[in-house]
Amino acid sequence: MKVLLVAPPRKLWPFMNEQDNFLMPQALPALAAVLRQDGHDVRVIDCMPEKMGWRRLEQEIRDFDPAVVAAGENHATYASEVIRLVRTVKEIDSSVITVLGGGHFTNVDELYLRQHPIDLIVRGEGEITMQQIARTLEDGTLADARQVDGIAWWDGRQVQYTAPRALVEDLDDLPIPAYDLMPMDKYGKAKYLFSNGGTTIHHSRGCPARCSFCVWWTQDAVRKVTTDEHGCRQEVLAPKWRTKSVDRMMAEIELLYEKYDKKCLIFTDPTFNVDPNWCSDFADALMARGYDDLTYMAFVRADFILRDHENGVLRKLVDSGLSHTCIGVERIEDDALGEWRKKFYSNDRTQKTFRILRDEYPKIFRQATFIVGDRKETPESMRRQLEFARTLKPDYPAFHPLTPFPGTAVYDEAVEKGWLEITDFDYFDLATPVMRSESMSREQIETEIYRLNRSFVSIPWLLKGLFSRSKYRRNMYIWWLRISLKIFLSSLAKGLNPFRGTRYTRLVEPDWYA
Repeated sequence: MKVLLVAPPRKLWPFMNEQDNFLMPQALPALAAVLRQDGHDVRVIDCMPEKMGWRRLEQEIRDFDPAVVAAGENHATYASEVIRLVRTVKEIDSSVITVLGGGHFTNVDELYLRQHPIDLIVRGEGEITMQQIARTLEDGTLADARQVDGIAWWDGRQVQYTAPRALVEDLDDLPIPAYDLMPMDKYGKAKYLFSNGGTTIHHSRGCPARCSFCVWWTQDAVRKVTTDEHGCRQEVLAPKWRTKSVDRMMAEIELLYEKYDKKCLIFTDPTFNVDPNWCSDFADALMARGYDDLTYMAFVRADFILRDHENGVLRKLVDSGLSHTCIGVERIEDDALGEWRKKFYSNDRTQKTFRILRDEYPKIFRQATFIVGDRKETPESMRRQLEFARTLKPDYPAFHPLTPFPGTAVYDEAVEKGWLEITDFDYFDLATPVMRSESMSREQIETEIYRLNRSFVSIPWLLKGLFSRSKYRRNMYIWWLRISLKIFLSSLAKGLNPFRGTRYTRLVEPDWYA
């Protein structure tokens, strides 16, 4: 059976140029490998690196003539483009089965199933569910496929759900992703960002935490269905963290490094450094390969960094190529972290973490993210976050508005209390405030975010990065400078005033998008 997996054309985030956006979606090769293992004729189209716009994509779909087209999205911002794909497929041939997956469609399945010609939504982890859907469709009908565990579908009156799909207990049981079906030569072509030859990869799924603002952990959570006193279906999520073995991880890295010349790995794990024993064995295995020119980036927890500094594991990770850490600092106030179910962080712990990284591991590019614009936010409290960032001295702090993504406790509260002023998910881009605080409008929050980002930048900060002894850190600063200048000049050309924080950070449509 012909199965087509698609990542449709996307508009570009302005702080990334076209090359920088072209990183591999992890779901595509993972799903392709499972389907091909069953003997299906699988094709993958990743439009971004191919610079494939909608007209060309439509022709490619016609030429391949698939029985099933599947796509997914974890980011609310790009969901509308996936829906455009579904409608395009049905216009070409209404008999083609359309299957969507990913965290966003899992969390708001009813919204999309009511309005769009989606045959099935895969909820949660996708490989086994997609495998069983394809097996069923090959020998049966869509009605048969709607009995597979882990899906939702629309019966014309309401959404129907099958039993939740159990998570894959041993990730090593899944086949190595089908990298040969991906345009590997077109990923990671940027000269400075994630160079040389950047590509995504992951060793683990899920997260041991359940932060109320974070939707990341929900896609790989354990799902249990209960019924309330009114007989309404309720789904309860519990965090679950799993990892591939070190041997399996090294098999993937060896393939990427040796066959595809990928020497910068971007680990997409929600929390890379959960297990110190795994990290230690991984560092040993990586150093034993002799990949001295390999670097990698990881999302890490500050408290685990402190732990691994004390036990020696962090030094081994750095020696094995860890060059870029991203830490979700979020806020200076400990009570805010507690309200967001992030009590394992604290002001003192975070300061100690960044001091250790700065003093003991100067080769690491230190990235920090902050969340601003909650209900209690004021201009003064936003400036406190800036002062905290200056105390931490990261290489790059990113100040993002609190965005209530569907599936999070923050979203549920915002909907219940009517706080959302923008409900169009196209604007859920981590740059555009979609709700106000008690004392600040959305526009005021957005302007203040611009001021925070601009205020952190200084000539000494830039020069220190540009003349760093670490090539990786130097490249990141060069990239930031080039992109900032590009956006500045582009804003002027459009008649905007970047000095006033005029909104010029919306997604950009590339020339080939149509």
